[in-house]
Amino acid sequence: MKTNEIVIGTRGSILALVQAEKVQKMLTEKYEELRKRDDFKGIKGFDRDLPLNVSLEVITTTGDKNLKNFSEMKKAVQKELFVKEIEKEMIEGKVDLAVHSLKDMPLRTPEGLLNACFPLREDNRDVLISRNGLKLSELPENSVVGTGSARREKEILNLRKDVQVKPIRGNIHTRLKKLDDGEYDAIVLAAAGMKRAKLEDRITEYFDIDTFMPAPGQGILCIQCRENDERIRALLEIINDSEVTLMCQVEREFSRIFNGGCHTPIGCSSAIEGSTLKLKGMYSKDGKRIFKKVEGDKNKAGELAEKLAGEIRNE
Repeated sequence: MKTNEIVIGTRGSILALVQAEKVQKMLTEKYEELRKRDDFKGIKGFDRDLPLNVSLEVITTTGDKNLKNFSEMKKAVQKELFVKEIEKEMIEGKVDLAVHSLKDMPLRTPEGLLNACFPLREDNRDVLISRNGLKLSELPENSVVGTGSARREKEILNLRKDVQVKPIRGNIHTRLKKLDDGEYDAIVLAAAGMKRAKLEDRITEYFDIDTFMPAPGQGILCIQCRENDERIRALLEIINDSEVTLMCQVEREFSRIFNGGCHTPIGCSSAIEGSTLKLKGMYSKDGKRIFKKVEGDKNKAGELAEKLAGEIRNE
């Protein structure tokens, strides 16, 4: 591989490509910006006299194929289906890095790989898209609302016990087509994906975080690379966002404590104001929705996650 060439491995879905292209643009533009500075000393393994060339390699994952028993699998296994092949190509050195939606990544990172960079966070709220332009509170009784998440199902039924929640899978465009074809009256998706895919005009309603808690890490992009690849790790540092990294740490830790996944009805959301990290969390157990919030030193993310989880467990 030539000095200033790197390859991003990505799924072929529209959203995955949009996210990979976003990182591609961020890296090339930031590197070019640094090259123009007199005080830029360069990055080890890269020639500062040459521009950065970032290409995309589309990789088909098992999860992108039609799996009849997909919904019957444990969520931890489901998540692996969308990243396993890409991670294998990274380990084998065929691609240098991969871009993922953090909320879709397994809690355990394979040996030899590292979640190295968290460059930005989009709107982390969940949204409703309905066929008739009605908000959740306005839908008729027995309306069919689609989601593949236990957390979203609990939050929907907490707000509207008189609707039917029906499972749905597939990428954003597949789900929207099922909605448009009349299989559902409304579906719930992440605002981040809708915005990145330039489908914001389809959104009927943005849910309030306190009453409809997002998934841990929702809206955060995660860039994964080989743990021992110091060249790529150094490059990724130029686009890493330190505050988003802290949000990632606290929300992933909260999820880990509850062994989080889409079969675990938990949600959380964090925000940083100055030196203060604010964390909200929800856990649904035995039909009861438990909602708590804590705040403290932003550099003590792990302790804040433990504190929030403890308060929820003691409820």
